[in-house]
Amino acid sequence: MNADLQWPKYAGPTDLSAIEAVPLAARGLPASTYALLVRAAATWPDRTALTVLPDAARWREAEQRTFAGLLGDVHRYANLLHEIGIRRRDAVALMSPNTAELVPATLAAQLAGIAAPLNGGLSHQHLAQLLRRSGARVLVTAGPELSPAVWETAHALAQDGHVDSLLVLRPTGAAEPAPDLPSLPGIRVGYLGKLAAGQDSAVFIGEPPRPEDLAAFFPTGGTTGAPKLAAHTHAIEIADAWTLAANSLLDDNATLFAALPLFHVNALVVTLLTPLFRGQATVWAGPLGYRDVPLYGEFWKIVEHHRIATMSAVPTVYAVLAQCPVDADISSLRFAMVGASPLPAAVRENFQARTGITLVEGYGLTEATCASARSFPDAPRPGSVGQRLPYQRMKTVRVREDGTWEDLPPGHTGVLAISGPAVFPGYVTGQDEHGHVLDGLGKLVDGWLDTGDLARLDPDGFVYLAGRAKDLIIRGGHNIDPAIVEDALLAHPAVTAAGAVGRPDAHSGEVPVAYVTLAPGSTVAEQDLADWARDQVPEPAAAPKTVTVFDALPLTDLGKPYKPALRADATRRELTEALAGLPGVLDVDAEIDDGSVIAVVRTSGDADEPAVKAVLGRYAIDWRLAGAS
Repeated sequence: MNADLQWPKYAGPTDLSAIEAVPLAARGLPASTYALLVRAAATWPDRTALTVLPDAARWREAEQRTFAGLLGDVHRYANLLHEIGIRRRDAVALMSPNTAELVPATLAAQLAGIAAPLNGGLSHQHLAQLLRRSGARVLVTAGPELSPAVWETAHALAQDGHVDSLLVLRPTGAAEPAPDLPSLPGIRVGYLGKLAAGQDSAVFIGEPPRPEDLAAFFPTGGTTGAPKLAAHTHAIEIADAWTLAANSLLDDNATLFAALPLFHVNALVVTLLTPLFRGQATVWAGPLGYRDVPLYGEFWKIVEHHRIATMSAVPTVYAVLAQCPVDADISSLRFAMVGASPLPAAVRENFQARTGITLVEGYGLTEATCASARSFPDAPRPGSVGQRLPYQRMKTVRVREDGTWEDLPPGHTGVLAISGPAVFPGYVTGQDEHGHVLDGLGKLVDGWLDTGDLARLDPDGFVYLAGRAKDLIIRGGHNIDPAIVEDALLAHPAVTAAGAVGRPDAHSGEVPVAYVTLAPGSTVAEQDLADWARDQVPEPAAAPKTVTVFDALPLTDLGKPYKPALRADATRRELTEALAGLPGVLDVDAEIDDGSVIAVVRTSGDADEPAVKAVLGRYAIDWRLAGAS
């Protein structure tokens, strides 16, 4: 990379136009994630690249790798994959909590073929579906020492014939002899480190990837619960990581903290690829990441010891850290990044008041590689999730009934659309003789990505989110952002999570209702919560008709809020009440089909079907009748 073009000034929102005055193609970015690593190893061979903690309790016993050492491991692992038969169009699945071996294994999979990270917490059915779709026959997986549950899942997938090879990872810093692994007929099973020990660490024996080659397949949570597989090329991962690395607020000596799992794009792009551009060090938490409870009691000491400059986490992490006494010198922590879900104002205020550290919001999605907007700690825009990143274009559109788009001017709320060098080429829908088949599945329109998020843009390119398009509650033609209701309830001291959806209504089409979880020991009544929300929401139409307390709100297999399940519950409750007293109505259920809710009314032989249909006809919902089972 040309030194004059490498790092433009990028410290505030006014720098964007000067950055974009130079075309991205003129900046000489590396051709692939492998080329990026080679460049880092040549520039800073002896500098520490990775510090991996075995777990929070033993954070002082970390394992380290230099940039040159990381490249050597990647070469060994990639050469083993090549020897097994992995080529450029072959996917390698990786299913493991974070460990020192997983980082180079992920980069090696992108070098030899295509990395396909999997969340080991997904159902067996979904994992098998993703393996089939990716075509991966090699699975890099946690072993019995590292994660017994993931190992059991991997073993079962192999037994069912979904993979041909299990390459097993050990815990960080494992000193005891590795336990024997079971043999499986026709399946290669062995420890990755041992199998790769004899491979060449100096060079990759295969063909290196090109910018347009596929680099990774990432499961996306979506709104239906069934993950899709988003394809990334090397070019889009490099482009997105460079725009983050260009941050002038962090110098080459900055150290990042990473605790999100590597099946998440944030972990790959923000805390693995981005530091490679600047030779920055990354401290990786143990396999449980932010779910490791002892981490919070040690966190500020870890920040002081490693001189952490920045970190990335979700709002719930900062809510917990705000309650942890600052018992160390954390002056190195320049700012903390937050994203993935809306940041409640109370969390921001508490964290910043307790720590003095600014929370910087960002916005992104897997289909746009990872990050698409960033904020600036010294130039806050209240209510915004940040300014669009360089070279990414954004607009808001109104989607007409025929599916065509109408562009909206700045300041108008519509569906947020993104174009530019980070937009993905499509979802993996299958394979043919030419390789993987990619399809935008309606999300790509003339090079623009339909994010599914409602937003408005200001003239400076700052994004103000207004909820999910599919989650919008439309009450008698009046649009209600569910976040208004959720924010009101989250302001209640007893509420720990909230989800608002539309409940079918015979007069208004739908009305807002809410579901919440409470802090342990709280006994606040549902009606009291509804009264609280009514007093807090900015408009009467948004006041929830009911508030229902759940032990836990439904999530997708990828851990994202699953609104269809709440809409299904609201539909069932409304129709059960509306049909009460009609003869022959046995019960009401609600099914979810690709994110849509279908009411199912079960009736007996003496049901008055015309009367039942007349009631159902009052609602703008899909429904069907079912006989008694």
